[in-house]
Amino acid sequence: MAISNDLLSSTLYSIRDSEVDELYKKNAFLDMAKKKGGIEYEDGGIKIQRPLSLAEHSTITQLATGYEPISLSVQSVLSPAVFEWSDFCAPIVISAKESYENSGEKAVVKILEARMRSVMQMLRKELNKQILIGNSAILTSINTLNGSASATGFFEADDVGTQGNSVGGVSKATFAATTGWQNNAADLGANFGTTGIVAMQRESIRCGNVAPMGGIDLVLLSEQVMANYRRSLFQQERYINESMLDAGRMQLAFGGAVVESDLEFNGIQVASAGLDGLAPGNYDLAGYMLNFDAIKMIMHKDADFAVSPFEHISGTTARAAQLYVKCQLIADHLGSNSILVRGTTF
Repeated sequence: MAISNDLLSSTLYSIRDSEVDELYKKNAFLDMAKKKGGIEYEDGGIKIQRPLSLAEHSTITQLATGYEPISLSVQSVLSPAVFEWSDFCAPIVISAKESYENSGEKAVVKILEARMRSVMQMLRKELNKQILIGNSAILTSINTLNGSASATGFFEADDVGTQGNSVGGVSKATFAATTGWQNNAADLGANFGTTGIVAMQRESIRCGNVAPMGGIDLVLLSEQVMANYRRSLFQQERYINESMLDAGRMQLAFGGAVVESDLEFNGIQVASAGLDGLAPGNYDLAGYMLNFDAIKMIMHKDADFAVSPFEHISGTTARAAQLYVKCQLIADHLGSNSILVRGTTF
């Protein structure tokens, strides 16, 4: 007996949540963003608009006698950053031949799980590549943290005050370094064992001292830099129990932030005009220090890996459902984050 579209659809709906959870858990950026409030939902709109406070609203009048005139000089403090939505979808297809050969609910569940898992693995890989490095050949409309990959990339490997990218249509060069619209950046040095930890500590302090965002939530490092970090801490290595992970997985910490490695950083270089006194050139990307009060993944509430019912594809024996996503990576604040370079040699 042929399996109905209703049965296929209900089966797909039942496995959708677990597969989406797996996508988040297997992606360090999305996983920590979800746990630390870095995933937000919006109802819709043609664009995503975020108000930025990039100026001082009024001036302070010091009173000596109490009769001094008070300065009423004010200026608008809000500048809108505007981000375009990124829309993408992927079909989940089952042919009539497969349906007849795998009659029975259990067989269909296995097929759908395999197809759904394949689609989610592809999306996870491409999302991760684009968010961290900006080199996905498919999801090119999603913003990237890598300021070298795009003129709209969030983090530049240059000193504060010398950055020039435009994020959300707001130029970094337009605003002074004190506004928080320029990211921090650090050179971990040619010998991580000598200078790496000190540089990371300095950056953590810099990011944490920027009001009102607080400290960093996640340190993402390349495989080699992560190995050097662990080597530096081998005698004092301490772990925190990240209770938010169902498996009770133990995670290395840096201050109060979780430290993870990501293979997408391996072999990636970023351009620098002379960070921390370095000569201008291309340097190994060591990773990022991220604050999820400042960096967000915005999801449309009705298109958060939404799945459609199965329908017959005209002119074929196949049936297909669509997995649809509408999202965008946005920034509310850049100064509470940092990009790290070098540090691959111990």
